[in-house]
Amino acid sequence: MVVGQLAVAIVLGAANLSDAEQLQAHHQGLFGATVSDSTTRRTLAAMDEEVLARIARVRARVRRHVWSLLHLRPGGFPWLTIAGKHLHRWVVIDMDATIVTAASKREGAAATWKKSFGFHPLAAWCANTGECLAMLLRSGNAGSNTVADHIRVLREALAQVPGASTAKILVRVDGAGATHGLHEHLRDLNTMRRTVRFTTGWTITDEDEKAIARLPERAWETSIKQDGSLQEGYFVAELSGLNRRAGWIKGMRLIVRRVRPSGRHAKDLTTFEKKTGWKYSIVATNISRMARIPGSHQIQWLDVLHRHHAVVEDQVKANKAKGLHNLPSKSWQINQAWMLSPNLAADLDAWFHLLTLHDHPAWPTPSRTPSASGSTTSRPASRTTPAADGYGSSAPGPGRTRSPPPGGG
Repeated sequence: MVVGQLAVAIVLGAANLSDAEQLQAHHQGLFGATVSDSTTRRTLAAMDEEVLARIARVRARVRRHVWSLLHLRPGGFPWLTIAGKHLHRWVVIDMDATIVTAASKREGAAATWKKSFGFHPLAAWCANTGECLAMLLRSGNAGSNTVADHIRVLREALAQVPGASTAKILVRVDGAGATHGLHEHLRDLNTMRRTVRFTTGWTITDEDEKAIARLPERAWETSIKQDGSLQEGYFVAELSGLNRRAGWIKGMRLIVRRVRPSGRHAKDLTTFEKKTGWKYSIVATNISRMARIPGSHQIQWLDVLHRHHAVVEDQVKANKAKGLHNLPSKSWQINQAWMLSPNLAADLDAWFHLLTLHDHPAWPTPSRTPSASGSTTSRPASRTTPAADGYGSSAPGPGRTRSPPPGGG
């Protein structure tokens, strides 16, 4: 009950325990008397791994009911449409890590690869609904491409997806997902009843650059935008046949993208990129085709499919605005329990929009609204991100510039 009240208060604008106590006055008719911030803190302190596991099971049951209601909407379940192709019955899971800074010494806080100090949580989001399916609190020096962490978060995320919706799963990860272990795990998730496809970023090596150099000019094709129109000045090509790295899963494809570098990329260009005048990124995928999606094998569409992963940045930003950026305690267990509250709030917020505002053309864009204590907090971000269209936009795209150094810490 206390955690439920906290999540509702966060949806209303609370960004800390003090805000939550004051905002509970708005829903006393639902929950009864307000709970003090000290009582909420003691509740969070008592939430060990066993309690969190029980809450996860309850979340999965509630989610199953909500998704059954989503199927009954006039427009049905929110299957994604990317560049004109409708991903009917495909549940898309986006994984991403973020930095949560700490202003003082806290249990588990450490130096991050961005040269800040704090934590490095890893999360999985449902791109169809905007729900946060799972999140793992990690120390600031946790590796960006730690296979065990990705597998754990993905396992917990899949446990949140209702069984009837797990037949077709697409997992998208940035360059941190380009590991043998994760690719093999994703391959092994395929069964007679479940199809799992993935796209991940890729760390470009000298071998990759040599393969790119062998591409004839006619191999490059103009890329497309999220709406399916041509994206002039941006090109993609199939690299799979020219770069045969041993040890990677059978059937993996590499798709290379090139753009003219902007000024902010100048310091990161390799010798090869300076020589050619292009900046390159590579996407790895096991998609040869997606059932009942004509043209899903085409490299232009696979490239835009992966770039659409950038929408997860909106979800991370919104979750931070809901309090993820403000871990309240020196205790790891309290912070871990607090981290759950913005995730629950993200679910409530997503369900509100999906079930009551499904005929609205777009979700609200970020704005600042006053909280109970007079501070301000960001409202949820839009579900559409123009930044997914290329390097010239504000959100990073796939490839080398998208990812921290392997094992960064």
